[in-house]
Amino acid sequence: MEEGEPIMLIECKHCLQDLTLHDNQLLRYFHVSKAKFGILTNGIVYRFYTDLEKENIMDKKPFFEVNMLDIKDDQIMELKKFHKSYFDVNNIMNTANELKYTNELKQLLSAEFANPTPDFVKYFAKQVYDGMITPKVYEQFENLLKSAMNQWKNDIVNDRFKAALNSSQGRDTAKEKPVEEAIGSEEENPLIITTEEELQGFYIVKSILYGCIEDINRIYHRDTQSYFGILLDNNNRKPICRLHFNGGKKYLETFDAEKKGTRHLIESLEDIYKHAELIKMTVKNYLE
Repeated sequence: MEEGEPIMLIECKHCLQDLTLHDNQLLRYFHVSKAKFGILTNGIVYRFYTDLEKENIMDKKPFFEVNMLDIKDDQIMELKKFHKSYFDVNNIMNTANELKYTNELKQLLSAEFANPTPDFVKYFAKQVYDGMITPKVYEQFENLLKSAMNQWKNDIVNDRFKAALNSSQGRDTAKEKPVEEAIGSEEENPLIITTEEELQGFYIVKSILYGCIEDINRIYHRDTQSYFGILLDNNNRKPICRLHFNGGKKYLETFDAEKKGTRHLIESLEDIYKHAELIKMTVKNYLE
């Protein structure tokens, strides 16, 4: 709900239920409400619907689907958009159309890779074979294509493994160097690792400042070995706040009009909201 109006409908079914049997029920609810999003779930699979094809009429196909038993990193980033802290209808709608067709194309490719169709086999066979595609030639290329795709997937996995191994060795080498030599610039320093928790804190600060600044993209972050800085206009002389998350305890550092910093002990990321007014005041000082 938002301002007394529903903005998202969630239809929940038993975990053993086939969701395809229940999308009509959610569709009827969608038609008679002002909600922009509908979610159909059995607690394991979550299907997200909206009205991309015809306004106020729920699409037959979801634009986003998540299986909690097989969740991907890119899906987590999309799920974040539905979190209360970041929820923005326009932002989600801007990516929903692309997300819908990208997911459908991925499903088609996955199906072709698992069991290539005749058209798929012939398409690739014609790229490398000049003769007529007879049944015998087709059978040969069907097996060759399956083998080539499996080898291609293995090559990708091996390349990523080698890249990860080289990166790990690079970090170990950096640790052996004197600190003065290893620090370098922020962008090149391998000792600086931006954590997911720091990025979440950055998104919370951006949500706090939404409406305080006309262009929210003026807010940047820079990570250092000692703190995670959030800046206005990517300018070190305009610090909005700093996150000190590298120690045993977590601190939020805010700044007054004289740019004097004050640390506040926080127990969780949600505690950042308790200092929202201080964060807003800092930005207002820079904008005046």
